[in-house]
Amino acid sequence: MNFQFLHPQYFFLLLLLIPMIGWYIWRQRSMHASLQISSLRGFSAIGKSKKIYLRHVPFILRVLALTMLIFALARPQSSNKLQKSTTEGIDIMISLDISTSMLAMDFKPNRMEAAKEVAINFIKGRPNDRIGLVIFAAESFTQCPLTIDHAVLINLFRDIRTGMLEDGTAIGDGLATAVNRIKDSDSKSKVIILLSDGENNRGQIAPLTAAEIARTFGVRVYTIGVGTIGTAPFPINTVFGQQVQNMEVKIDEAMLKEIAALTGGHYFRATDKNKLEEIYKEIDAMEKTKTEIQEYTKKGEEFLIFALLAFIFLLTEILLRNTVLRTIP
Repeated sequence: MNFQFLHPQYFFLLLLLIPMIGWYIWRQRSMHASLQISSLRGFSAIGKSKKIYLRHVPFILRVLALTMLIFALARPQSSNKLQKSTTEGIDIMISLDISTSMLAMDFKPNRMEAAKEVAINFIKGRPNDRIGLVIFAAESFTQCPLTIDHAVLINLFRDIRTGMLEDGTAIGDGLATAVNRIKDSDSKSKVIILLSDGENNRGQIAPLTAAEIARTFGVRVYTIGVGTIGTAPFPINTVFGQQVQNMEVKIDEAMLKEIAALTGGHYFRATDKNKLEEIYKEIDAMEKTKTEIQEYTKKGEEFLIFALLAFIFLLTEILLRNTVLRTIP
């Protein structure tokens, strides 16, 4: 609930209280007569009346009454806002290659960790969408079905490691599994982001067959080829310990481009982490959710409490002046 005043300019009337208080102080000093006597010893046994301490109460009550009246004139109002949001969410499946080639260090610290970090930031920027995760190597596996619980999804993302599945690159299986998870969605927009750094060499389903299935179910696929042009440093375990060797980067770009074209998506090539971040930002811009917000405001008049307080203060002043604190000329 919000509280505001419709006519705050009336608060300038509070300045009138300054001369009013000044006049009262001057009047109090000038209205009492003085009498000179030789000694106060004869009056020392006479106690002071309690009325002396209460003589200013009527004036204080009058000031409070005027203050409350000014607050009432400023027309205080309370308002309750109801915001109704209608969000048309998008369903997104991320299909991530976790083959050992993702350990290549042309991305810092390596392709796998860079891909995870950028994807997590992408997820955080889309709170209204259902997002899921499929991982693949020689086979595919649904790591997380479509969910709006992004905290769980992000934790599952962070737990991904190479070696979780048999090594290899089954792009067709990775895409088909993602399609199977998203095909029955009632969302108006169904998207798969497929990220791989190699060539299809394993699996039961051909990549283009999986792309045809995706197109049949109205699923748009964005494909991302990960890796530098030429060679990339890759850690290899030897009898002398882990060594780094430069190995040729092989990405079937023609196939990834065809998958994207068949489904109405786009193909991107990420040669470093910054480029990968730009790709996700571009996908984010192309797949924005539509949000319609309707705001209703209900206002209530709150002047009555101030007017009532002004009346109580004024009535109390009158009663005190004519009873307990009555003065006789």
